[in-house]
Amino acid sequence: MRYNGFSYLIGEGFSNIFKNKKSTIISIMTMICTMFLFGIFFAIGVNVNSVLEQVQLKQGMQVFIWDETTEEQKQKLETEIKALDGVNTVVFKTKQEALDTFKTMMKDKEKFLEAYEGENNIFPASFVVTLTNLEKNTEVQDEIRRIGAKIATEGRNQEVDLQIEESTQHDSIIKEITNSDVVIPTLIKIVKGIRITIGVIFIVLLIISITIISNTIKLTVHARRKEISIMKYVGATNGFIRWPFIIEGIIIGVIAAVITLLIVGLLYDFVIQTVESSEVLQKINITLLGFTEIAKTISIVYAVLGIGIGIIGSTMSMKKYLEV
Repeated sequence: MRYNGFSYLIGEGFSNIFKNKKSTIISIMTMICTMFLFGIFFAIGVNVNSVLEQVQLKQGMQVFIWDETTEEQKQKLETEIKALDGVNTVVFKTKQEALDTFKTMMKDKEKFLEAYEGENNIFPASFVVTLTNLEKNTEVQDEIRRIGAKIATEGRNQEVDLQIEESTQHDSIIKEITNSDVVIPTLIKIVKGIRITIGVIFIVLLIISITIISNTIKLTVHARRKEISIMKYVGATNGFIRWPFIIEGIIIGVIAAVITLLIVGLLYDFVIQTVESSEVLQKINITLLGFTEIAKTISIVYAVLGIGIGIIGSTMSMKKYLEV
């Protein structure tokens, strides 16, 4: 009769779980708690990153140009800005649109701005530039200034060649660049701070989980120490002795991961819907991620955590008893 070693190892792994029901339940419950906490911080982390990305795509700068700028120069400036690394969108805002925006801001006082209609419009045209990466803010500004100066120089040279007397005396077609210089560095710091915090929490919870499951399996190993000694005496290899306990650890980890995933899934959408209904998020037009959008990622994370913690915890608990 052929001996099926793999079936034996799997069977022994399950058998160990049922032999130590109390320890197994405690271990699973503890892992659920730690995984649940990790799930909370993971959900917070991915949503904060999502919110910051949405804010980041809306953040940017306004590039004001001189009234003397020609249509050809405007088109060239727009084309070259769009080609810059880190630029997301470039939208041209006319003088009239700038005036209309200011009227909206003034609300009931907009009648005082009627004198600035038509040729009396003092508001400059501009390009509204948003970025894909806020860390490139300063770099993009410098490049836009360089492009503006280059186009102005080319324009002056062309005027000389055509012997045109009138010429803009500006060193650049760009009048001014404005943006949220205070907000952007703050957003960058928030992103980095959240990532570091999530990383630290992950490491702490990982250590706690490994320690708990390791101690739980140690109880099983200690109770079977005589059996392990006999197996070693008759020639069983360390791997043959170790694998049932590793499988036990994997099973405990997977069970904890599945239960935690179900709990997180049931609570997540309810919490998100409650948060999204707040006036703050509605005013700034920010949406949060639904559970279906993070389910695949968090499932993989939980699976890796459950199996990984089970293997590491079991291996650590067996070390003492397998030393020759």
